[in-house]
Amino acid sequence: MHDETFKFDFNEGPLSGRTVLVAGGTGGLGGATTALLARDGATVVAGFRSNRDRARSLQRYLEEKYGKSIHLVEGDLADPASRVRCVDTADELNGGVYGLVCFTGDPARVKFEDMTDSDLHESVQENYVAPLMLAREAAARMKARGVSGSIVLLSTMQAVAPFESSINYAGPKTALIQAARIMAKQWGGPDGIRVNVIAPGVNRAGMALKSIESGKYDFYVEQGIIPRFGRPEDVAKVARLLLEPDNYITGQVITVDGGLTLRRDRG
Repeated sequence: MHDETFKFDFNEGPLSGRTVLVAGGTGGLGGATTALLARDGATVVAGFRSNRDRARSLQRYLEEKYGKSIHLVEGDLADPASRVRCVDTADELNGGVYGLVCFTGDPARVKFEDMTDSDLHESVQENYVAPLMLAREAAARMKARGVSGSIVLLSTMQAVAPFESSINYAGPKTALIQAARIMAKQWGGPDGIRVNVIAPGVNRAGMALKSIESGKYDFYVEQGIIPRFGRPEDVAKVARLLLEPDNYITGQVITVDGGLTLRRDRG
């Protein structure tokens, strides 16, 4: 006789057949997330800005490996028409868009002392306005279809802890975190939309890869501040968790940094 107390409900293949838009879905973090979602049976629409060769290479690889069609959409999300095109493509598949993961952004590597108004406006556009407006567009489609969906936005460890020389990048990314909390509050409820944020640390992908390869961050590992540099897979697994339909997390920031923001001052 089995105790009913030990009967647990773990969904099998919860993302199978669901459509997820991964903006920035062919780069380092986004490419890993696109791959993981495709492996788990999701229908993925991968947005990319301009690197068509890389996007098509990833598309061919994943379609051969997992037998799932990867739908590509090219365009700069700073352009409202590109945002609409991305969401339109996802919303026409498998009953409409269910999830959005937005990996877009720009490192805005200009020293604060040298920063112009134009530099700051560009960073705000890329790191705050574009993802925020894409989230609004995706949420509008979910709400119109009565879909209880999930939105995952990308911030940075620099938005959860103060790092010198990061004002023009961390400022907009910090604003994005607060915006996500507000969206989670106003769109939430029993059949609402969950909104969460991932804040990566030093990761072997995208913006941080060149700095890692230059040796700039070696001391973090050498001094035991982090056990290793982050991998794109670390972020992809968190994105998948936050997308799962029965997920119980909303309005939160998950910092994926190996503990760097906790122990960085040891150096």
